[in-house]
Amino acid sequence: MALPALAGQAYTREDALKIAMEKSTTIKSAEEELVSANSQVDAGYGNAMPSIDLSAGITRIFGLDDVENSHDLTNAAENMGGSDFDKQVMAPAVDGLIYGMKSQGYRWQSSVGLTATQILYAQGKVGTGIDIAKIYRRLKEVNLENVKATVKYNVETAFDQLIYLDSAVAILEASIAQTQQHIDYVNGAVESGLASELDQIRAQLQLDQLKSELEKTKKNQILARNALLNTMGMDWEADVQFKGELRDPNSNLPYPDTAMANVKKRRKELVMLDQSEEMLNKNISIEEGGYKPTIVLVGGLKYSNNKNEIQQWDAPDWDKNINKYVGLNLTMNLFNGMKTKEAVVQAKSKLRDTQIQKETAERGFRMQIESCANTLEDAVRQLELQKRQVDLANRNYELTEASYKVGKSTQLDYLDASMTLRTTKLKYMEAVLNWNNAYNALLQATGEYQ
Repeated sequence: MALPALAGQAYTREDALKIAMEKSTTIKSAEEELVSANSQVDAGYGNAMPSIDLSAGITRIFGLDDVENSHDLTNAAENMGGSDFDKQVMAPAVDGLIYGMKSQGYRWQSSVGLTATQILYAQGKVGTGIDIAKIYRRLKEVNLENVKATVKYNVETAFDQLIYLDSAVAILEASIAQTQQHIDYVNGAVESGLASELDQIRAQLQLDQLKSELEKTKKNQILARNALLNTMGMDWEADVQFKGELRDPNSNLPYPDTAMANVKKRRKELVMLDQSEEMLNKNISIEEGGYKPTIVLVGGLKYSNNKNEIQQWDAPDWDKNINKYVGLNLTMNLFNGMKTKEAVVQAKSKLRDTQIQKETAERGFRMQIESCANTLEDAVRQLELQKRQVDLANRNYELTEASYKVGKSTQLDYLDASMTLRTTKLKYMEAVLNWNNAYNALLQATGEYQ
């Protein structure tokens, strides 16, 4: 069957698939989800590392007098001739205590600090969180593979439909031209009395029907091109064309493997549900961790500067105004209103829901495979039937042509035989298209479509 002359940009099947893999918005979205999943794995490892925080602050307090360290008791002990213990230990200690209490009332209080926090024990939340992130990443990797296979399937299905529509347009245009010749012949035959007005009306009705079908087919052709371009991730092109061939049903392609044990391994949807099940199972462990303690090691450095005036600053001194500390913090929830208990119940419920989805999907795949197998069998039978129709129509055309050449058949018979042959060829091509769709659908149902 001749395809129409190509105008504008023309894409082969391989071109369409390559462009779809690069530009499809569905694939791009799946790729971004994988980028996010990889980031979550890195973030999970980050939770196992220490956290270092910088803090700085300055506060102005109003309504306070100047703070002074007068050393009153120390001077009094010196003047009164107190004991060495009073002068050297007691009086300075009390003076320092009073000064320390008064110093809390400095008008300007500022500080800069570094704090380091390291989780030592968190009932497995950190390690389990990393495992969950890795499982989620694997789930998104499988999802990307599945999305690519789906996009490829959609592109090839749409491409096959376009091949059929392009050929249908060519056949209908040729049929219209031939029918017009038929009408011209009938018009002349009516004038000469060799044909009746009824023959003229039949020919005109046939022409009108063909023109209506051609107009409808061209509209479907435009919509199909636009749909394929959209699937490929491209903008609309008025003159775009696609060229290629349908898969030959007689090429002895292997029948898809319908064994359910193998289908379960190949279907990406089941693999993703397996990953989700494993991920939710680990999530239960994290929720159960709410019953257990968390131990955190904390250390830090803090420089403080409290003064009466903002322009007064003490230089940082490791021994005088820089606080150095390290601590071990243990927290354990004793009661939180049953939140932990209910969180565990919800996590287990989500796991069971995923398991139910998996069981339902397996049953659904069995039905899908059976349905696709039946559709393929019907397509094979229709293909054989239409092939016999083409053979018969071709034989009828050959006999009528030979009879017409020797004057035993009219031109009207010859034109009718030619029209019948074109119609049966179009139906045969439609049967080939249906067989291709059915074969691809069974490949997809069994997980063999790659």
